[in-house]
Amino acid sequence: MPASVLRQLFSIVTVLIAALLVVDAVFLMSTGLVNFGVVLPLCIGCGLMVLRWKSQQFGRWRSQKLWRQKVWMLARLLAGAWLLSLVLFFIFLQRSNDAAGLTDKKTAAVKAIMVLGSGSLKCSASPTLAARLDLGLEWARRLPAAKVLVTGGKNWTLPCSEAQIMGDYLRAHGLAAERIIQEERSTTTYENLLFSQPLLEKNAVMPQDGILIVSSDFHVLRARMIAHRLGWSSVQTAGAATPLYIRYNDWLREYFSFIKGFLLRMY
Repeated sequence: MPASVLRQLFSIVTVLIAALLVVDAVFLMSTGLVNFGVVLPLCIGCGLMVLRWKSQQFGRWRSQKLWRQKVWMLARLLAGAWLLSLVLFFIFLQRSNDAAGLTDKKTAAVKAIMVLGSGSLKCSASPTLAARLDLGLEWARRLPAAKVLVTGGKNWTLPCSEAQIMGDYLRAHGLAAERIIQEERSTTTYENLLFSQPLLEKNAVMPQDGILIVSSDFHVLRARMIAHRLGWSSVQTAGAATPLYIRYNDWLREYFSFIKGFLLRMY
């Protein structure tokens, strides 16, 4: 196939990918979802569109200096390496989720079920948060003696805390109020677990006791690693399926959260 045809095909594919990234991000932002996993694809999509639109001018500018050509080559190599690492992380995340199955035998000693928040833009449960809460309710019915702790602080734009939203959701779906514990200060996964410890201990649940952490499928691995770092020795995790329309945006955000966790020595 002639090189000119290959370049044209590459250009078409690039434009299609860029358009897909932009449309996806705009759609999610129109529903109220604005986070790093949404904004970054939007920026990448816009950048690719500008590069294709100004490709001839950029090519002439790049060819004028040798150092510009070298920088461009380095940038392409780094972008390729980053994309490869992202794909490998997605594969790793999927396999870790597949391997996190629970059995009644594993959860027989569970004394508390902890449902982690996922961020809310309104004083009501988002689809992702509702999926976590529904899974928490399922396990609460299977483990009737376990306390149910919901954890999540207040978004500065809202009059309610996420734990309040979660507690209201559980009570509205029939869970007894006396089983529910609300932790309303945390704003990160690390704080979710750290600030929950004293509340659990007040309810006679120690770090060495059985604790079931419920979150989204992409999130349970990092939550489990942080819990072990904090000394929780008998932790199990249950992951709720992430809605497909937001799944890979959330996985992208989790990629950077994982890196942040390693840098801050959270594991």
